[in-house]
Amino acid sequence: MKKWIIGAALLVFTSLSVAAQEGKRTPPSPEERAQKMTDRMAEKLSLSEAQKTEIYSINLENAKKRQEEMEAKKAESADRRAEMKAQDERIKQVLTEDQRKAWEELKEENRSRRRPEGQIHDRGEIRRGPRGGN
Repeated sequence: MKKWIIGAALLVFTSLSVAAQEGKRTPPSPEERAQKMTDRMAEKLSLSEAQKTEIYSINLENAKKRQEEMEAKKAESADRRAEMKAQDERIKQVLTEDQRKAWEELKEENRSRRRPEGQIHDRGEIRRGPRGGN
């Protein structure tokens, strides 16, 4: 009986983890975002059909612009990562084996000092200079 309960529990946890991974969805298209915003505005503001049409075109234009900006930032970030990797490889070619190990340890130490994503600085840690200047 215990084995059956443990097996059932494992099955449930496994299916939940698979469902959570499948829950990752692609971001909505600019058209979907514009339509959703327009629908929300129409509901809250009691827009006429003519107003809905105009506002949809404004929202669509803005959503497309934001999509392009996000894609540009993503490409810029990928380029920056590639440059950093190339720099790291060039540095490794210059260093001896012992220096490479020390370099990797130094990089890992710096990574461990970083704040987790989204965490806010504790104001007590920030040094403040005199008012109005640096």
